[in-house]
Amino acid sequence: MLRTHNCGELRLENAGETVTLCGWLENLREVGGGIAFLVLRDFFGTTQVVLETPELLAQVKALNKETTISVTGTVRERTSKNPKQPTGDIEITPTKLEVLGRCQYNELPFEINFSRDADESQRLKYRYLDLRNPNVKGNIVLRSKVVSALRRAMEQEGFLEITTPILTASSPEGARDYLVPSRKHPGKFYALPQAPQQFKQLLMASGFDKYFQIAPCFRDEDARGDRSPGEFYQLDMEMAFAGQEDVFRVIEAVLPPVFRDFGVYGQRVSEGPFKRIPFLQAMEDYGSDKPDLRIDLLIKDVTELLSGCGFGPFEGNVIKAVPVSGCDLTRKAIDKLCAEVEVQTAQKTYWFKLDEKGEIAGGIAKFINADPALCEKVKSELALQPGSLVMLSAGKKAVAQKTAGVARKLLGAACPGHMDEKQYALCWIVDFPMYEIGEESGELQFGHNPFSMPHGGKEALLKAERGELDPLDIRACQYDLVCNGYELASGAERNYDPEIMVKAFELVGLSEEDVRGKFPAMYNAFCYGAPPHAGAAPGVDRLIMLLTGETFIREVIAFPMNQSAQDVMMGAPSAVTEGQLRELNIAVTKAEEGY
Repeated sequence: MLRTHNCGELRLENAGETVTLCGWLENLREVGGGIAFLVLRDFFGTTQVVLETPELLAQVKALNKETTISVTGTVRERTSKNPKQPTGDIEITPTKLEVLGRCQYNELPFEINFSRDADESQRLKYRYLDLRNPNVKGNIVLRSKVVSALRRAMEQEGFLEITTPILTASSPEGARDYLVPSRKHPGKFYALPQAPQQFKQLLMASGFDKYFQIAPCFRDEDARGDRSPGEFYQLDMEMAFAGQEDVFRVIEAVLPPVFRDFGVYGQRVSEGPFKRIPFLQAMEDYGSDKPDLRIDLLIKDVTELLSGCGFGPFEGNVIKAVPVSGCDLTRKAIDKLCAEVEVQTAQKTYWFKLDEKGEIAGGIAKFINADPALCEKVKSELALQPGSLVMLSAGKKAVAQKTAGVARKLLGAACPGHMDEKQYALCWIVDFPMYEIGEESGELQFGHNPFSMPHGGKEALLKAERGELDPLDIRACQYDLVCNGYELASGAERNYDPEIMVKAFELVGLSEEDVRGKFPAMYNAFCYGAPPHAGAAPGVDRLIMLLTGETFIREVIAFPMNQSAQDVMMGAPSAVTEGQLRELNIAVTKAEEGY
């Protein structure tokens, strides 16, 4: 063995023992008189080593920080203890010091213990140094513990962990696929799975009862603060002979203990059954299908109330209001908040407030005050008190809702007393629209998951086909789990009947032949008799981000990509040789410069 103990292990009861420690040379501090203190760090902690001989001091002074060394010596009680450090009662007086792995650089890209203050590109390029920071490493350690806890919980619920293929067929599931060319089949490609969606449903059709895995998912999509580009992991699960209530029961049993045991907010977590909010209500009350329930503000529809007030942007539009009591924001702060809403939504917001005299003032106040009766009605219907602020949005219904939703979120954070921040507020959003109109295509398309069962089953689809029901009014048996304004999981009761599946796809312009061609395995399997089944997939990366209180998801991933989906440490994506391209029958028509 190279070591007898680790650097976070020794205590006062070890005094007098001869030990060997290994780790990184974190710091060397000379105090005069030929004495110096060396801080040795490993995965477990730090230990102080006292250098009291000229030979040892000279040996260490010749080393750069972050060199790995082995120290053999005697444990003794410190004369000046450090109560903030677990090993702060002891120190090592060495008799032998051996260099294991020499750091060849006099200067580091950043100070290890302050790496989080460094430039992001430097942190990612030297991620192996960044991870030496105990605070950075701590997130990865917690992630490991959480994944283990999730596995245990799912097994206790009777689920089997089954891995599904990484190389599969491309399918239209929303995001862009990562494609892998086939050497043996020129002109054909594998795809990395955006999710194990089809495989887990095929497992249910195969006779398995409960499946789960910590599944890697690959999507060629842009990064966000809460979304890592390229790949992510989810707790994928599916249940046979089950519906929405069965999935809810499992998730509500599995996740709250994880939040309690590992979350920064400890015991302050919603207990099951979680609040359930229909999609349409969520958009009306919160302006979002990912509402942050830590904020106590609700959106009000004031279209009828204010449409005739004479303010131009309100005319012919839906008008939404976000009333906030006890708001002491200055005019400058209100303008700044309005500007931030516009940055996030590309839509303007408007405002007025009730001053200390109980009069409507500021913003669009003159349009309301022009009609004394309207003025009193506004105060009454919005239950305004002196100090209340009202922020407004106007436009088509969906636009007005979403703009008000962003305003609600910003106001909740900006106005004291309206956001109980240190808790985990979980809820289910249910009954999503089955279909929507595509922003780019202008055509009818699936709104969420194409394999979901519609409420009303085949009859609802037939009514839509006959023109008796607007497809946009069809609700799907789909649900999202939301926590603190983040989508934590998506799931659905699955469309396991091939006739209903084909009919659902026909409404978006795909024939039975198209369905067979795009989803051959699932279509054929369901034709052999499939059970009703349902599932969900909480995101592991996002869960860890919430548990740690981090703002950016890259802080909980061991080796994250940058915002441009580049691994600057490994140099990926990278060019490959002409020989490799020829072997795959691929020609590069456009090459990126400078990377």
